[in-house]
Amino acid sequence: MSIWRGLLNRLGFVDTAAGRNPIYIFLLDDDRRRHRWFRKRFEHDELDIAETVVEAKEYLQANNYDGVFLDHDLLPEHYDGETDDEMTGYAIALWLAQNPKIQPAATIIVHTRNADAAIRMVEKLRIAGRNVEYVPFPMLDARIKNYWKS
Repeated sequence: MSIWRGLLNRLGFVDTAAGRNPIYIFLLDDDRRRHRWFRKRFEHDELDIAETVVEAKEYLQANNYDGVFLDHDLLPEHYDGETDDEMTGYAIALWLAQNPKIQPAATIIVHTRNADAAIRMVEKLRIAGRNVEYVPFPMLDARIKNYWKS
């Protein structure tokens, strides 16, 4: 999230072609194709991308986001759906559940194709009182429109 972009936005120098004020989005995903998709989808907004749990924690502690998108499987060895370790999106879901002052107002969307892992992540976050939803990646664009108009 750029301080300069925020300042330019307040001064009226940012193109708001999205028909609304820019929103601040965080993405945790290791798939560079998804990075491109998110950049295009949120091209008039602020987007921060992390590929690891360590990077994710740094971004989430330092900034305030309107939307937080979490993938579970961050390494090929997690694609079996059975592993919830400190290297998966589950670690961030657990960390957010244990730290209610971090991103308290953000809408959290778990977008992994790994349904079993997504359910575990959503359950952990909902128990902590978080606003969270599971949306498989192929259905994500339609669901985003319910939260933030283009």
